Amino acid sequence: MIKFFNALLLTEIFKGMFLTLKYFFFVPSVTINYPYEKGPLSTRFRGEHALRRYPNGEERCIACKLCEAICPALAITIEAEPREDGSRRTTRYDIDMTKCIYCGLCQEACPVDAIVEGPNFEFATETREELFYNKEKLLDNGDRWEAQIARNLSADAAYR
Repeated sequence: MIKFFNALLLTEIFKGMFLTLKYFFFVPSVTINYPYEKGPLSTRFRGEHALRRYPNGEERCIACKLCEAICPALAITIEAEPREDGSRRTTRYDIDMTKCIYCGLCQEACPVDAIVEGPNFEFATETREELFYNKEKLLDNGDRWEAQIARNLSADAAYR
C-alpha cells in the first residue's frame, strides 16, 4: 500500500529534485579552474626529474651510479671521471623520460639526494626528443624547483 502511494505521489522524484537543488544552490563547488588554479600536491609526489646542487653551487651527484643500477626501466645513463682532487663527478647524466615509469627508486637509492622527482607535472612536449633529458636540463630543473624540493624533502624526512 505504501509503495502505491509513493508511486502515485512521485515522492522519489521530489526527493531527487530536492537533492539536486540543494547541491546546486547551497553546497560550494569542488571544481577548480585548472590552468589558473591548482590543487594541492602531496610532498611525496613524483613528477619531473631534477638534479640538485649544494648551496655553494656544486652539483650533488657523486657518480655512484646507484640510480642507474636500480632503475627498472633502464632509463638512466651515467658516465663519470675523476677530478683533480680525487673525487668523482658525472660528465654525462641522461634520463630517457619516455622509458621512465616514475617509480621513485632512483630518488630513494641516491645517498646524497642528488636526483629527485620534483613537483612539476606539466612537462608535455611536442616531440619525443624533448623528453631525453641531459645533465644541463636536469640541473636547470633542480635550480628552478629547489625551494619546493627542499621543503618536500624536509617534510618527508621523518618517514625516510
